[in-house]
Amino acid sequence: MPDLSTFPITKRWPAQHPDHLQLYSLPTPNGVKVSIMLEELGLPYETHLVDIGKNESWTPEFLSLNPNGKIPAIIDPDGPGGKPLPLFESGAILLYLAEKTGKFLPADPALRYQTIQWVFFQMAAIGPMFGQVGFFHKFAGREYEDKRPLERYVNESKRLLGVLETQLEDRQWIMGDEYTIADIATLGWVRNLVGFYGAGELVDYASLKNVPAWLERGLARPAVQRGLDIPKRP
Repeated sequence: MPDLSTFPITKRWPAQHPDHLQLYSLPTPNGVKVSIMLEELGLPYETHLVDIGKNESWTPEFLSLNPNGKIPAIIDPDGPGGKPLPLFESGAILLYLAEKTGKFLPADPALRYQTIQWVFFQMAAIGPMFGQVGFFHKFAGREYEDKRPLERYVNESKRLLGVLETQLEDRQWIMGDEYTIADIATLGWVRNLVGFYGAGELVDYASLKNVPAWLERGLARPAVQRGLDIPKRP
């Protein structure tokens, strides 16, 4: 049985099944990337809800696993060489799990790097820009009298949706016929933008064809539906 007691985070969130992968998360657009991936893979894992509303990601125990204070993070008790591996950053976790299992990442070297580039596109562009739209449209930023920041992020989000719309022309998934970690990384963010953030009208979502069809296909996957609610909010 792996010994995870050397990880300070297990003092606050004890592992009941230390032989399972440990997921520290919340069902946000970043958090659900990993829960969806784990559900798709069928790997045994144990969830620990980290309530960011209570600043639990800034506790010493969580910071010992992710010094950046963001969810999600994992500990894989069966990491490289059979040793436990702590890991943070959702994109890095997706890539690690894909390589560990040989799933949702093409084996062909060129296609593999092209898939990774779309994961980076989500991490560097879609996540930050959509998140800013959420802040300025739905959360505290909506009270700001100066609407130029909202306009900037809305316009950039429209542009990014256009990039995705073009990529999905005559394609089922971002990489073509194969569902990959590029889709898993992106689905939750598009869903949040038009759903939870209520910004569909702002970004002219109704004018798109390929992105809504892709989102609908993604949300129809049972593993995606399960992953969107893991771990359950309090």
